[in-house]
Amino acid sequence: MAFKVKSPYTQALLAGAVAGTTVDLSLYPIDTLKTRLQSSAGFYGSGGFRGVYAGVGSALVGSAPGAALFFVSYESIKSILKRKRESDAQLAAVGTSQLPGDWAEPVEHMIAASVGEVAACAVRVPTEVVKQRAQAVQAPSSLAALRSILDLRRSIGFGGLWREIYRGWNITLMREVPFTMIQFPLWEGMKEWRKSARHEQGISAVESAFFGSVAGAVAAGVTTPLDVLKTRMMLERGRQTSALLVRQLWAEAGPRAFFAGIVPRVTWISAGGAIFLGSYQWAYNTLQGIS
Repeated sequence: MAFKVKSPYTQALLAGAVAGTTVDLSLYPIDTLKTRLQSSAGFYGSGGFRGVYAGVGSALVGSAPGAALFFVSYESIKSILKRKRESDAQLAAVGTSQLPGDWAEPVEHMIAASVGEVAACAVRVPTEVVKQRAQAVQAPSSLAALRSILDLRRSIGFGGLWREIYRGWNITLMREVPFTMIQFPLWEGMKEWRKSARHEQGISAVESAFFGSVAGAVAAGVTTPLDVLKTRMMLERGRQTSALLVRQLWAEAGPRAFFAGIVPRVTWISAGGAIFLGSYQWAYNTLQGIS
């Protein structure tokens, strides 16, 4: 007898938690190398190839809830917008409304993915701050990095501590929202194309993984400059504006500075897209009782 979860929100929650934990643990060393390539201390000054699992504790804590929040929000908003589009289509059939355009569905995916990212970043940003400081050897472990941040409360107060733990919030959203607005419509579009070609309702985890890999690689390459800015901001000890960081990066190496780490980023996210969206589809199918 197949295991089945009836609530679509529970399906998204559990499948997202499985996907987030799976992808973050399996590709953590590549993420560490990417962070060190983007560090202002340089690759070897930030640890080189040593201790590539530094900071993995914070990833373990943040992966499941962050991904679960994303997919619950994504699937919920997508469902609401789909119902509205279908209602508009029914009204258009009787001449009381305009028929939704061809771009309606991709725009729905963009909106749903954007909302999902904002929700997920509530968990992801503090996790990233702690994780990247451990990865760049600014602290010996995730716990030490977290303690060093919490110790700042004595000198900067609770408000300052809150800003420190959410350092890079704006630039993270500036990176993640465009990324998901590219990745998820591509992923959903390729899935729909595959289902239409085979005249089937479902899609396998392997197919989802392949489409996720392609969509992730495209989105990763396009958003690398935003990723460089986000990493630099999170690793800075003092407060820095995005405009100042842009000028510093340009002074260092011109346009090339904004694409530091692009090869491991595209490699990591291409593989990550396959693992993340493949494992999500596998868990989602399993929870729906689809073999």
